[in-house]
Amino acid sequence: MWWYPAEEPLVLASRSPRRRTILEMAGIPFVQIPGGIEETDMEGGPEEVVVHWAARKAGSVGELSKGRPVLGADTMVAMEDHLLGKPRDPGEASEMLGRLSGKWHSVFGGVALMWPERGLDFSFCEETRVKFRELTPDEIRAYVNTGEPLDKAGAYGIQGFGCVLVESIRGCYFNVMGLPVSRFVHEFRDRLLKGH
Repeated sequence: MWWYPAEEPLVLASRSPRRRTILEMAGIPFVQIPGGIEETDMEGGPEEVVVHWAARKAGSVGELSKGRPVLGADTMVAMEDHLLGKPRDPGEASEMLGRLSGKWHSVFGGVALMWPERGLDFSFCEETRVKFRELTPDEIRAYVNTGEPLDKAGAYGIQGFGCVLVESIRGCYFNVMGLPVSRFVHEFRDRLLKGH
């Protein structure tokens, strides 16, 4: 594809089926090699945290990349300076959804690309604003019962059943889904063409 700047396929250092889907939709050649990173709580703002974990994920599979570019990504939801990661159980998922109901929140996507053989090592954070419509307790309960919220930051997936929760979005939709693919491709291409 003309928009993918490298001849070598990308290495996606993530287990995420959503990131896999985004790369497939964009026609970007890749192989998926999940890293062995276990995310833990850390100090700092969401921008710093998502970039940190994206870089850790990319670095964790660097040895297995065989000279190919390695992409790491992380996503975090924040509202009023409170970070909302993946819920531990259905009760916490319900609590998160109740907090998001009728309000705006931010989705932060951290992206890191490492390709030492070409002198590339860059990262960035993309922010997308999302507003939920007002949710009833029955709607929250029914959505949690689908099981979808349990493995997603902020307890929802915009590309799944969670699409009916969202009233408005400002910014990159694919960032909310898991990877700000347009910005990533353009940053990758620009840096590769400039040689750094």
